[in-house]
Amino acid sequence: MLVLFRWRRDPNLYAIAVEYPTAPRSPWTGLPVHSAYEWAADVAGRLSEELATGLVRRARRTVHGGYVLLDPRDAPDVDPPGYSISLVPPHPTEPGSWLAKAGLDVTIPRQLSAGSRLACWLQAYVYNERRMTVVGQAAASWENEERTTVRLDLVQVLPGFPPEVCHALVRLAVFEAAEAGALRVVTEIDDAALAELGFRPALGGGLVLHTDTQRPAQSR
Repeated sequence: MLVLFRWRRDPNLYAIAVEYPTAPRSPWTGLPVHSAYEWAADVAGRLSEELATGLVRRARRTVHGGYVLLDPRDAPDVDPPGYSISLVPPHPTEPGSWLAKAGLDVTIPRQLSAGSRLACWLQAYVYNERRMTVVGQAAASWENEERTTVRLDLVQVLPGFPPEVCHALVRLAVFEAAEAGALRVVTEIDDAALAELGFRPALGGGLVLHTDTQRPAQSR
């Protein structure tokens, strides 16, 4: 059977396949259950835990008529191996000062934050010698007052680090935009790798990615 659900303000309708039980055991703990209600409650508990730990972002996707089927089996981690990506936490006076010390240009995200247009600001770390070192960032802004369009303004990775870090920063920026309700992400960044992530040429220049995966691929 399929469990259909919405996730935050993401425009997509998602689905997860759940097998009917062949034995009176919990699909979550493996322990015996004594009623259909108890089994269903454990299904809900397991799905809640999966969603809270990023299922929508990490699961493989298959687009069907009307919904996106998520398959969590053997799904790759959103972060590249050895790296971690997270939101830049707010700071009352010097947001992202540690990024600037690492050699990243924080001018654009600080301006967006000061103008209340910042949609997301991400940072990438690498784990080495038992410490975390900043290696990259990405920033995106709200393009219109209706908050239906997000602009990817900045993607920066320090020299010497693999392109997978840049790809992950862009992917997570798109996820952040979709979960905040954006219907599209646009950018003027000229990077051929963006096509691999779903960006297409837009009318008037630049690139666009529609966050609704049911939408036919087309420029706009």
